[in-house]
Order: sequence, then C-alpha cells, then structure tokens
Amino acid sequence: MTVPTWPTLLPKPERSSYQMTLAEARLKRRADAGAPTYRLRFSGVPKLVTLSVLVTRAGKSIFDQFHQIDTRWGALPFTMPDPTTDGWPMTDAAGNPLFDGAGNPLLMSGNWLCLFGDQQPVETIVGTRFRKTFSVTVLP
Repeated sequence: MTVPTWPTLLPKPERSSYQMTLAEARLKRRADAGAPTYRLRFSGVPKLVTLSVLVTRAGKSIFDQFHQIDTRWGALPFTMPDPTTDGWPMTDAAGNPLFDGAGNPLLMSGNWLCLFGDQQPVETIVGTRFRKTFSVTVLP
C-alpha cells in the first residue's frame, strides 16, 4: 500500500493560522522532597500542528476527497510538504538568498509524514471561498 500524498492542486497553508507545539515527551517522577525530576517517555517526539487552507469550491472538493477517501477520514498517514521549509529560499549566514550558476534562487525542500489530528477538519465560508482548518500530528 502506498502512502497518500497531499494534493499538489491545494494551496500552501495560510501563514496566519500556523501553530506548532511539541507533544509532551517527559514523564514526571515523584519526589519526596525538592524539585521535580523528569525522564523521557519516548525518544521520538511528534509535532502537533494546526493549519488552514483557503480554497475555491473546486479546492474544497479536492480537500474533501483527500480527507475522506485517500486517508479514509483521517485514519491513514500521508505525506505533505513542510510549510516551514518547502519552497523557501536558501540563504547565507547574513540572510542573503543563494543562487545556482544560472541565477535561479536555490529553494529548500522538506516533507512531513503525518496523520490528521484528533478533531475532524472544520470548514468556514469566507466570501466565495472555503477555509479548511485542521490539525496534523507530524510523526518523528
């Protein structure tokens, strides 16, 4: 079985809705006195990310089909471009963009292996478009 891939026809997630937190990887140990101590619960720490995409009516259908059919209502993992890395220009230490020999900017790439989060995607209407807000768990 192949892992579904995020549809390329969907726009990049909105920057204003991006929110990431790390899952709690620590387990608190009981102490009789003094400061608490912790140990790692697991070695691979997943990221919990909230995203949204603003889509047309056609984009809504693409998103719905991906969620409902390709990932079986969010039960299957999928890959998607990392919105914090994929397509962003590479820069030097001073923040200046890097270029190849032909003068084209060098772009970074990155993918996530993820699952849809606990909540099902939420849909709101914005003018003639649809905002799909959803969370994903990025697997380590």
